[in-house]
Amino acid sequence: MHQRPAAAATTIPEPHDQHGPAGGTVLLRGGFVYSPADPFATAMVVDGDTVAWVGSEGAADSFADGVDEVVHLDGALVAPAFVDAHVHTTATGLALTGLDLGPARTLADALDRTAAYAAAHPGDRVLLGHGWDDTRWPEGRPPTREELDRAVHGRPLYLARTDVHSAVVTSALLDLVPGAADLPGHHPGGPVTRDAHHAARAAAYAAVTPAQRADAQRAALRHAAAQGIGSLHECAGPNISSQDDLTGLLALAAAEPGPRVHGYWAEPVAGPADLDRLRDLGAAGAGGDLFVDGSLGSRTAALHAPYADTGSDHLGVTYLDADTVARHLTLCTRAGVQAGFHAIGDAAVAAVVDGVRAAAAAAGTGRVRALRHRVEHAEMMTAETIAAFAEFGLIASVQPAFDATWGGEDGMYAARLGRERARTLNPYAAMTRAGVPLVLGSDSPVTPLDPWGAVRAAAFHRTPEHRVSARAAFHAHTRGGWRAVGRDDAGVLVPGAPADYAVWQVGDLVVQTPDERVANWSTDPRSGTPGLPDLTPGAPLPTALRTVVAGRTIHRPPNG
Repeated sequence: MHQRPAAAATTIPEPHDQHGPAGGTVLLRGGFVYSPADPFATAMVVDGDTVAWVGSEGAADSFADGVDEVVHLDGALVAPAFVDAHVHTTATGLALTGLDLGPARTLADALDRTAAYAAAHPGDRVLLGHGWDDTRWPEGRPPTREELDRAVHGRPLYLARTDVHSAVVTSALLDLVPGAADLPGHHPGGPVTRDAHHAARAAAYAAVTPAQRADAQRAALRHAAAQGIGSLHECAGPNISSQDDLTGLLALAAAEPGPRVHGYWAEPVAGPADLDRLRDLGAAGAGGDLFVDGSLGSRTAALHAPYADTGSDHLGVTYLDADTVARHLTLCTRAGVQAGFHAIGDAAVAAVVDGVRAAAAAAGTGRVRALRHRVEHAEMMTAETIAAFAEFGLIASVQPAFDATWGGEDGMYAARLGRERARTLNPYAAMTRAGVPLVLGSDSPVTPLDPWGAVRAAAFHRTPEHRVSARAAFHAHTRGGWRAVGRDDAGVLVPGAPADYAVWQVGDLVVQTPDERVANWSTDPRSGTPGLPDLTPGAPLPTALRTVVAGRTIHRPPNG
């Protein structure tokens, strides 16, 4: 791995006006620039909010005296800023600043953490928490309602499971939900799912004040910027957040320095009024988490064959059928609006494909393809559904951290589905070969905002035949996210492109492939392929030294 040397500490001066509009010209030199314009580039010039030039160190001398700022990279890597294509911003911020049960290693530990949090927050109207995963606990079960009632001394409490498709709640929280016991998905003493979960979540989040919500959103956006994320796709909806949450987030992102935010609203379109609502909300599309089904962890993903660990014929939950999918897609396509769905199980993905076929027959295949409709997650794919995604230009918005967290022979997927079916999940290589556009995200707070970790998870998928090259995964997490919102000119560092980039402290740069027979990398500089950081499992991931959006610095470590 000798293609490029390890970077020293980067010398990056304070920008002229971190919180003002982009202005002036900046020369970055003495590092490595990831650019298709020049695979050996070591310097870049930014003019205002646009990339103006990419080239060699020698040629950079001609710009040195004519720019407003010179950034000496000292061997750092400059690359396009990441796009996280699936985020729940407010929930992420609340998890970052509130009760996060992800680190809990036992049920008892989770109850202790919950009790301590409740004691430390006596003024909260409703206690909120996230991240528990009973499949990782030796007890193998979630807390009961009675256990939670005791832990918080009878206060309202909502604790979302890590996949956010079920929750455990206290009796006092359910008292805030009229008719809760009669709603589908209510289970006395156990987790709530389906309509009962949606109602409980709405009641819990209604207790969050606008100021608390804005603080949570700021915390999430700051954290995203620190991970080198320049844009994120907010997946909002009536069963996830609220209209006020989405409009507040979009207004905050427009008013304050930070990542760009593209908002999706997950509500079926049935007529002109629904399309007007999208425009009023400022939404980029009618999709995101528009649920066709639920999740595998909560056993609400819709399957063709029963779950393997229930001892019953349970097939999960279907929220939207193929006819509803077709109507939504047809109306959106005719209106020129990008649409999308959440679909995880094979039955849910098949329902989306059937709906797309009907929409294409009604509105025209070319018009369907042109709008780049999306499917979030798309985990249980078959050869037939992969071919249909390629035929109709459906974007697969995927989360490689799901496989890293729950895949493998002994992971949650294998427990829920059996090892044979689990090995078919998230077939990124087959999807890429078929021409299905992939975009990468986290579904934060389901899995963390960790873009390099996501690229690594795709390149080193737990099922080797599903791996893609690091370069393909990186492009899906940068340029792919821009293409998903209809921008083909962004997410790449070439003259004329938006100046959205990150500066990374890295070690060796290599060209990694998914083929184990060649040790997963090539170091031959004659290939003319730009190198990326070594993402071999166990290797340290890069550190963001600066994140820039539209020429404006939105992240810089205090001592950077």
